[in-house]
Amino acid sequence: MTCGNNNVRSAPVRGRFAPSPTGRMHAGNIYSALASWLITKSQGGEMVLRIDDLDPDRSKTAFADQVMRDFELLGLTWDKGPFYQQGRAGAYQAAFDAISAKAHVYPCFCTRADLHAASAPHLGERNVYAGTCRNLPAQQIESRQQEGRVCSWRVEVPDEEISFEDLLQGPYRENSLRECGDFIIRRADAAFGYHLATVVDDAEQGVNCIVRGIDLQSSTPQQIYLQRLLGIATPQYAHVPLFVNDQQKRLAKRDHDAALDALIERFRTPEALIGHIAYIGGIQPEDDPATPEELLKTFDRKTFAENASQHFAITWK
Repeated sequence: MTCGNNNVRSAPVRGRFAPSPTGRMHAGNIYSALASWLITKSQGGEMVLRIDDLDPDRSKTAFADQVMRDFELLGLTWDKGPFYQQGRAGAYQAAFDAISAKAHVYPCFCTRADLHAASAPHLGERNVYAGTCRNLPAQQIESRQQEGRVCSWRVEVPDEEISFEDLLQGPYRENSLRECGDFIIRRADAAFGYHLATVVDDAEQGVNCIVRGIDLQSSTPQQIYLQRLLGIATPQYAHVPLFVNDQQKRLAKRDHDAALDALIERFRTPEALIGHIAYIGGIQPEDDPATPEELLKTFDRKTFAENASQHFAITWK
């Protein structure tokens, strides 16, 4: 299992941490970050730290600072950054314009209630957009805009399959139209969409090895579609199992007993916490304290891939 751009094999491996500064990290965040660090460093690669503060209402400077202190406490070092998404509207606008020149990008006036009523649930939390606003007449668009109705902007997707080889989970494929639908690249509040910003930032920062939770696996085809429209090389992707609570729900920042401050209190030392996460996450065979550097000495990418592919979710305990 090796990482790098699918079509740029000679490029040095570069992974990334991309936390959202909306609260303290939890055990699941730490597991994904640890896996990314080990996969990247085991290939002599570099780590980028990017603060995904695209949402100005939820992102807090204090949380961004805390995230960096947390990474340092846990021994999860980075080589480039920190980079931030706020202040990069010009780069995102240029990408938006380039996408608009290659594909049909259109205003969508659907409310959340409209989307819920018109979309068919698919793949758990995601709905397939029904194309309600795809072919609105220009006169109707102008009328709604004059009425002051806000709109997001979607990019039309083709009725075709996008596939990739997940380094941990194996082959994944998805029909863009039937299993996703046209997706948002600029939100109704004028902020640029997650997929667009992520694709632009990863390319600019040289990221070619993306390790993240398996809940984001179904987002990958949308990002590959944007990469193709922008002429950007596609990184390689690896999706790790989710950490879930006793009710088998994905850990979230509201799960305070799995949040980092509570975890440090429970495990007493960062080494004990990292060692426990590595143990239940299939990185090391025993529940022994360890630093990331110590885990790196015995880390085997093939063995980890075999363990990760056997689980969609791992119960945090």
